[in-house]
Amino acid sequence: MHTTTTVSTTSARPGLLLGIDIGTSSSKGVLARPDGTIVARAQREHATATPRPGWFEHDAEAVWWADFQSLARELTGRLPTGESLAAVGVSGIGPCVLPTDAQGTPVRAAILYGVDTRAVDEIAEQNLRYGAEEIIRRCGSPLTSQAVGPKLAWLRRHEPEVYGATSRWLMASSYLVHRLTGRYVLDHHSASQCTPLYDLAARTWIPERCEEIAPGLRWPELVRPADVVGGVSREAGARTGIPAGTPVVAGTVDAWAEAAGVGVAAPGDLMLMYGTTMFLVGILARPLTSPRLWGTAGAFDGTYCLAAGMATSGAVTGWLRDLTGSSYEQLTAEAGELPPGAEGLVMLPYFAGERTPLFDPDARGLVHGLTLRHGRGHLYRAALEATAYGVRHNLAAMTEAGAPADRLVAVGGGARALWTRIVSDVTGREQHLPRHTVGAAYGDAFLAAVGAGLAGPGDIAHWNPTVEVVTPDATASAVYDELYGLYLGLYPATRDAAHVLAARQRADAAPRDA
Repeated sequence: MHTTTTVSTTSARPGLLLGIDIGTSSSKGVLARPDGTIVARAQREHATATPRPGWFEHDAEAVWWADFQSLARELTGRLPTGESLAAVGVSGIGPCVLPTDAQGTPVRAAILYGVDTRAVDEIAEQNLRYGAEEIIRRCGSPLTSQAVGPKLAWLRRHEPEVYGATSRWLMASSYLVHRLTGRYVLDHHSASQCTPLYDLAARTWIPERCEEIAPGLRWPELVRPADVVGGVSREAGARTGIPAGTPVVAGTVDAWAEAAGVGVAAPGDLMLMYGTTMFLVGILARPLTSPRLWGTAGAFDGTYCLAAGMATSGAVTGWLRDLTGSSYEQLTAEAGELPPGAEGLVMLPYFAGERTPLFDPDARGLVHGLTLRHGRGHLYRAALEATAYGVRHNLAAMTEAGAPADRLVAVGGGARALWTRIVSDVTGREQHLPRHTVGAAYGDAFLAAVGAGLAGPGDIAHWNPTVEVVTPDATASAVYDELYGLYLGLYPATRDAAHVLAARQRADAAPRDA
């Protein structure tokens, strides 16, 4: 059923755009003008719960909604005198599974995206039930820890009381839209990550699978990320400081919002999203599939993507910061003084398993070559290099799938000088840095501008032009070519041992959770 909501559309001058993104470890907000000029930014840190090995969760009320309210109140309080909001855009980590009752109230914490690997058995069962190749053909992606279908099945099997109280399920962006407008919607891109429940070519739910995997649930109406789906309610306005009636667009998963905000829109464009995890989004002229990658719908009509995602990147550097009691500035300075290769270290960054191109939730982190002379700076540089090797591995998988990247655009909070330089040296590729690399929140503001009629998809070139190009150093690249071969060999050489240790970690954690 479609609901009609009155939204405010009048203002003395074009209003500003508010974009808010919910990330894994922080949430960010941006206030921008219709020409892309940033007026204000804000950020909130938050924790991610890991109640068991392989489980990653967020309390939707305490993290997603609390962060949104706090950021919105701060940013609306920084509106220039006499100016107003034209529209609101949202994005968030995904695909996630937040089960709610019929009113949209959460009945448990949200199960996060591919870093959460609890549904291993359900993945195997659904591959057997529907056929692994048929799933890729119809849905665009293989069944992995990223997929929604196995997690819904896990919930039904392992938490039957919670499932019995569940009427709907939401992601981070759709939960915020629901809290703001009361609408129960999901954008097509997010839905295309709900394997095996969404038909990529037909752009619709697969009803027989939806009912078989998650019987009795109501499914969200499908919309486009830049569609205005309603106006801010009076209650939400009172909580957030956003005027009631302000238009809200549907939004999408954070990586695709960010891609929209940095002009990754033409076939051959690829975004490298530096963050808690590393994510890659390549734009295609036609749909492609690969058993090692994710094929999805794009953010705009008629676009498709081939995507990749590592399970960690900034998560490992953050772990090292906390472990050593150092600051990022100290660690970066020490790592920057070291030569390529961190004086004989190679790290596997699989500290939370690995997503593409391995799809191995039981892969584990490894530092090879350690001696007593290595210090925290060596470990930090090895972690940055490990992420870069993972990027190269994923770029090779994309090329093998028929989607070579012609232009790389680096974005996200982690897109700092040393890290981007290492990635360019390891991959041998240039990276374009746009004017604004503040994250998905800026893309949210752009999608809000498109939805409000204040910009078109092609206007992003004026919003966010390239201001710097990072080029590889040939000498460093030669060193990394040799070390990359060692990196590729370490995983198969240690996989069996890693799997035994992963099983022991689960067994050792079980008594504490009983």
